Amino acid sequence: MEKTEENYKVPNLEKGITVLEYLSHQPLGDTLQEIKTALDISQTTAYRILNTLVRLGYLLYDEDSKRYRLSRKLLTLGFRSLNEHNLLETVLPRLRELRDRVKETACFGVLGSEKGIFIEQAQGHHTFRFVLSPGKPFELHCSAPGKAIMAYLPETVRSRYLSLMDFTPYNSNTITTVGAYQEELEKVRKYGYALDMEEELSGVICVGAPVFNYTGYPCGAIWISGPKDRLTKDVIKTSAVQIKTITNLISSELGYGKKQSTSYIP
Repeated sequence: MEKTEENYKVPNLEKGITVLEYLSHQPLGDTLQEIKTALDISQTTAYRILNTLVRLGYLLYDEDSKRYRLSRKLLTLGFRSLNEHNLLETVLPRLRELRDRVKETACFGVLGSEKGIFIEQAQGHHTFRFVLSPGKPFELHCSAPGKAIMAYLPETVRSRYLSLMDFTPYNSNTITTVGAYQEELEKVRKYGYALDMEEELSGVICVGAPVFNYTGYPCGAIWISGPKDRLTKDVIKTSAVQIKTITNLISSELGYGKKQSTSYIP
């Protein structure tokens, strides 16, 4: 009998992957009933898939809310696929070093398929500080890490991401056109760091710089976030110098031969 593509399908595997993809858009998770309804699969099949994924560590189940949500295991697998196996190992101690220098929460993120992806953080010393969840996406047009990475991408890669961006206007400070964004990226390349001056969240300022791998590709970004009353012009100035110093160290440890100037350019 002639074999066709249908002979090689594993329906329950496809349904399991569909469940994972669906839950990736549900940060608070969903119940069994919500999942089976949304995906139009039987309750028995949904239950078996969900419990298998819990057993394997890909999902977490909350007994109180009866909700299933993604664990960090998928994030770990995805990060390994970047072929930067020693990247996080190199970044983490430097994140803590930066946090200790500037006192604000220091974050690390990479580029995803359409947006940036937050990976890890060293929480700041202030009572009021920003805390993010690993795997959380961030915008490329209005975030410091997004601009920092985009500015140094090869032109063809940057053009692809630009074609996917909708430039959502969060407030009057948000960049909403390709032309203005390209000008902003020119400044990032000139200064070596990127700013988010209340472009997404009013009252919140971010300062970030890119991390380069041994080929010179921007494999991620380091940034700090804080309220504007703490991140004054003088603090932004000293923080930008500290961030560029740290990203230079990380890039060097990853095999990148060049160094960004650590001087502050307003």
